[in-house]
Amino acid sequence: MVVPEKTKKSTEVFDGHIMKVFKDEIFLGEKTAFREVVRHKGATAILAIDKNGEAFFVEQFRYPVDSPVFEAPAGKIDPGEIPLECAKRELLEECGVTAEKWTELGPMFSSPGFCDEVIHLFLAENLSESAPDPDEDEFLDIKKLPLKEVLEEVRKGKIPDAKTQILVLRVCDLLGIK
Repeated sequence: MVVPEKTKKSTEVFDGHIMKVFKDEIFLGEKTAFREVVRHKGATAILAIDKNGEAFFVEQFRYPVDSPVFEAPAGKIDPGEIPLECAKRELLEECGVTAEKWTELGPMFSSPGFCDEVIHLFLAENLSESAPDPDEDEFLDIKKLPLKEVLEEVRKGKIPDAKTQILVLRVCDLLGIK
């Protein structure tokens, strides 16, 4: 049985650049409990595929996991920005790519056990390439690989980034790539 949880009291414990952290006291049926919650502004992730079936990816060092991570281009939504505009901006900044055709693939929760981040997923097609212009604190390598090869890497468990896994699987399903 699913029991709705209602907030009794919410206390902000951290206010950061990309997230806020709260300790919430909640009603859990007839009892109370505590939840630690990360509030995030949201993000987008994009799988951009060229006419040859190659997709753009980036590899960048991710401090929380102390390792370079192979992933789809992605980024946080700015205040007042809609997800599609964020996706267009991030793809251009990170990969130097614009697209004529955009398909929304739905949202995903990154880790709903403690975080409210929603990542909006997009497919970008009919691409034009130019020079990337990453943020000053972004150091990444652009990778352009056949989507079918990346699908095999996802199936083998060699790509640990969840948003990238989901994007690859959704796009391959949409395009009939097996």
